[in-house]
Amino acid sequence: MRPSRVDPRARTDIADAALWYESHQNGLGRAFLAELDAAIARICRGPFHFAVISGELRRARLHRFPYIVYFTLEEDVIVVLACLHGRRSPAVWKSRV
Repeated sequence: MRPSRVDPRARTDIADAALWYESHQNGLGRAFLAELDAAIARICRGPFHFAVISGELRRARLHRFPYIVYFTLEEDVIVVLACLHGRRSPAVWKSRV
C-alpha cells in the first residue's frame, strides 16, 4: 500500500464539503469523511485501477456522495489534488495539475 499526501487546497475542499454535510444533517459530515478515507485507502491499494483523466491525473468517485477525488502518483506517493463535487467545473481540477 502506497502512502498518501493531501494537497492543502484539497484539504480545504474536504473541510468545506464535510461542514456543508454536517450543517444539513448531524453526523453526515463524519459519514462523508469516513467514505473519503475509504476511497483514499482504495486508491493507495491500487492507484492504477482508476481512470486516467489527463496526463498522470486520475479520479476516484465516492459511492454515497457525489464527490470525486482527483489524484496523481508522484514517485511512490499518492497526491490528492482535489476533492470536488461531480458537477463542479473541470476548470477547478485542471488549475491544480
